[in-house]
Amino acid sequence: MHSLSGMDTTISRTAPLIDPFARAISYLRVSVTDRCDFRCVYCMSENMTFLPKKELLTLEELDRMCSTFIRMGVEKLRITGGEPLVRRDIMTFFRAMTRHLEAGALKELTLTTNGSQLQRFATDLRDAGVRRVNVSLDTLDEKKFAEITRWGRLPQVLKGIDAAQAAGLRVKINAVALKGFNEDELFDLQEWCASRDMDLTFIEVMPMGDLGNEDRLDQYWSLKDLRARLAERFTLIDLAERTGGPARYVQLQETGQKIGFITPLTHNFCESCNRVRLTCTGELYMCLGQEDMADLRAPLRASTDDAMLEDAIRAAIERKPKGHDFDYSRQKVDGQVSRHMSHTGG
Repeated sequence: MHSLSGMDTTISRTAPLIDPFARAISYLRVSVTDRCDFRCVYCMSENMTFLPKKELLTLEELDRMCSTFIRMGVEKLRITGGEPLVRRDIMTFFRAMTRHLEAGALKELTLTTNGSQLQRFATDLRDAGVRRVNVSLDTLDEKKFAEITRWGRLPQVLKGIDAAQAAGLRVKINAVALKGFNEDELFDLQEWCASRDMDLTFIEVMPMGDLGNEDRLDQYWSLKDLRARLAERFTLIDLAERTGGPARYVQLQETGQKIGFITPLTHNFCESCNRVRLTCTGELYMCLGQEDMADLRAPLRASTDDAMLEDAIRAAIERKPKGHDFDYSRQKVDGQVSRHMSHTGG
């Protein structure tokens, strides 16, 4: 398969990307759009102002950017948004990445989605080399789903999950733990995922963006508490397994099911952080919880040669911090970052 940008994929690899704390950067999360067909209350405000199209990386530029990272040692690519599948012609980009999977340089191509477009794209994704997808789903209650997503329809998402499984994709459900919202669904979600052979990961809500009236401290449901509730009903076996992301996993002995916990606030997972995030405008965030970023769009557009881009990537990785500083333990939310989650990529 030919590259979108016509680049030769046989270029010899340069030295791998190692940050100042000797962590090899092998995982790139790429937001391909800031747009979404939902308006989840913890991710976006209802009346979002989206970026002008000219600011977004084109599909060809995304190919060139990701291909450069892969050449520099990135082995896992997760496509995010917004909702990645609402980007026009996005399958062109997925199919372009297939060549890196076939060459063995890229070990995994995957995406995080709200599931709304999966019915349409599941088979195409499978054909492009995607083997598993993460679907964000916080409730199985249709009324509550409409409330938290503002614009979403639960049946559409459930049909998308059906289509993904029918296409042979492994589905993992990501649920944001929200006090007073889905606490009462803990075991419903767990049982539903078990019945469909889907892993389930809970995510602690994070202090990101100015979302109007929603108060993050009120929504905060500690996964320590959630885990304790699971332990009242099941025997939890801690697993050493890591999938390249921040989740820690347990197995429920009674069902064999795997449950993940992403706890950016109560558990410091930074020591093994191997990932960076690229926004749809070409900004590279070395840490989700820090404001520091590097503009990679300028060097990308300044030259058809990738030398400037590679230099900019290396310079950015040299600034990757040891860890973030989210903290809910004080009255003020220290470490709060001003951008919306949809800007950085979910």
